[in-house]
Amino acid sequence: MASSKLVKVIIDPKKNWFAALHKKTIENRLRKYGLRYDDLYDPMESLDIKEALGRLPREIVDARNQRLLRAMDLSMKHEYLPKDLQAQQTPFRSYLSDMLALVEREKAERQALGALPLQQRTIP
Repeated sequence: MASSKLVKVIIDPKKNWFAALHKKTIENRLRKYGLRYDDLYDPMESLDIKEALGRLPREIVDARNQRLLRAMDLSMKHEYLPKDLQAQQTPFRSYLSDMLALVEREKAERQALGALPLQQRTIP
């Protein structure tokens, strides 16, 4: 119990200056490419993320894909977004975390009830 409180204090940017510095660095790097933090989640890594993305409205998923394509294009050209567009970016505005939390709660409920999972990973 005490260790979990210690971990929360260590990673909380409001209480730890180093965590705040790290968050600011991540924010600056995401702004340079016009990405949001939730864009970094890989749907191939976790079936929960894939399911959460599938439940989001099509406009949000299309905007995510467009941001990822723009970031890849800028990276390949060794360029960044113009400063005026960087100022408009909101890197920590979340669009996926609520849906991801819902999917994880449903998965935990299914496991608690002993039901089979909706999706299972298969080896090709």
